[in-house]
Amino acid sequence: MKHHLILDKTVILGGALTGLVNGLLGAGGGMIAVPVLEKSGADTKQAHSGSIAVMLPLSLLSAGVSLYRGRVALPDVLPYLPAGIVGAIGGAWLMNKISPTLLHKLFGVFAIWAGIRMFLR
Repeated sequence: MKHHLILDKTVILGGALTGLVNGLLGAGGGMIAVPVLEKSGADTKQAHSGSIAVMLPLSLLSAGVSLYRGRVALPDVLPYLPAGIVGAIGGAWLMNKISPTLLHKLFGVFAIWAGIRMFLR
């Protein structure tokens, strides 16, 4: 993956759109970050891993704003964290075991599933 000492248009627009979608949709920015990172020269697994690294601070910031504004109460979400942590560890382990082609297909399936789910609501 290229290192961007000088920010180019893809990095600036991709980062802004990733943050916007993440704050608006709740961590949905990863759907933007992965293709932006790939366009910037990352291979599939680097793009997915990089997306996670980008999403962590963005998600923490979005969560902090939501907590501060009273849109969510910490006691309501804490029960989800232990299983979520286990799932995140399992997903990171699994990503290293599967092919980039399968990773792309899984990403597409989840994107389609999320889109259909949102459309039908």
